[in-house]
Amino acid sequence: MWRKNHHKIITKEKDEEYGLGKKQITSLKDIQLHLKVLVLFATSFMIWFLFLLGFSPKRISNPIQECKENFSVYIYNLPSKYNFDLLRDCSSLNIYTDMCPHVTNNGLGKPLPEMGPSWFTTHQLIAELIIHARIQNHPCRTKDADKSTLFYVPFYGGLHASSKFREPNYTVRDSLAVEFVEYIQEQKWWKKSSGRDHFMAFGRTAWDFMRTDEVPDFGANKLLNMSPVQNMSVLLVERHPWEGRNQYGIPYPSYFHPSTSSEMLEWQNNMSYMDRIHLFSFVGAPRTGKKKVVARDRVIKQCEESRKCLILKCGHGPSKCHKPKEVLKVMMRSNFCLQVLGDSYTRRSTFDSMLAGCIPVFFSNHTAYSQYQWFLPSDPTTYSVYFDLERNHSIRIEEELLKIPVEEVERMRRTVIELIPRLTYAHPNSTSYGFRDAVDVSLKALSDHVSSLLKAS
Repeated sequence: MWRKNHHKIITKEKDEEYGLGKKQITSLKDIQLHLKVLVLFATSFMIWFLFLLGFSPKRISNPIQECKENFSVYIYNLPSKYNFDLLRDCSSLNIYTDMCPHVTNNGLGKPLPEMGPSWFTTHQLIAELIIHARIQNHPCRTKDADKSTLFYVPFYGGLHASSKFREPNYTVRDSLAVEFVEYIQEQKWWKKSSGRDHFMAFGRTAWDFMRTDEVPDFGANKLLNMSPVQNMSVLLVERHPWEGRNQYGIPYPSYFHPSTSSEMLEWQNNMSYMDRIHLFSFVGAPRTGKKKVVARDRVIKQCEESRKCLILKCGHGPSKCHKPKEVLKVMMRSNFCLQVLGDSYTRRSTFDSMLAGCIPVFFSNHTAYSQYQWFLPSDPTTYSVYFDLERNHSIRIEEELLKIPVEEVERMRRTVIELIPRLTYAHPNSTSYGFRDAVDVSLKALSDHVSSLLKAS
């Protein structure tokens, strides 16, 4: 009973509030007036709705990037013993380092959350995993081999080679590479052009694949000296400067793997406004006993003797050199970064320094100029400094760097920072990153090379 009475009271109150109680609408004039009010209200609502529909910001999902190039890439589905099976024994992939932490995340390594979502502890010799993952998710990948213009062969030859460095038996050391070459020659798409439209990518130097019987070498196999492979294009972090006619240098992977253009632009802007309080710096370990490391020891000595040089010495055991944040901190505070050769001509440090907006100083043409022609300007003076210590032992690095006008230093730094996207490996999971990274540049250059090669035949 209480519910019924309560309902009547509420209904009566509402009727009176809207004029539907004692006062009744009975005349035609009143009805027309109310209809006009309703029409006016409905019209106003429709105009407001259409305005919002046509002019309000729209939420746009992240679209899958379409291939805007004139090439397509087909990935060989190799027997797993040539790639993924090798990762099962990751602790034995390198005689010096446990590679298990480094093969995670498609080769990016462990995340560095303290540096941001795009940063990882990426190993310097892991490029083949990153490139494989990038091409798998690349917008220009095709699964139709008939439509492909490039054929990528994902053999993890670099990881395999480093796992066999202490193998004394050459036949055993070469066995997987020999099996691989025999396998690829039997494939339908190889026979189409004898492998001239095929390519591989390795995260190690050419020297690790060019052993000859006349000149035995510690750890190296003979993969790149085999005739069928010389028909292919081979991407390496260091090519042979004199014999690598089918070899092309690609950047060493650094620690930064952005997924979007905004992440890249933010980093470039940050590097543009860094307070670089040191004239020059060096990150690396001293070397002894070999002619090619004499220059390194001389450079380290000059840095240690200069108040304008910041040095981060590396060595065996725990070191700040193994902490990306510490390495980059040195480079971000420096105007010039010394890139003197060590065990081989090239250095991962070159790409770390350019990522940090630090102008590289080279002491050999083969540290960068003869290596990364797809990625760096043809005029080396636009982004780097060169000193020939072999011909001129009296060069004083500090004095020579101080001679460079401030305006010239700023111009070179701007060029270095502009180069960062093409020297960087974007995150493999990203399909719409909005800039051309090292893999994009490589594929485009390879496509142009293969196209001209096939036209000439």
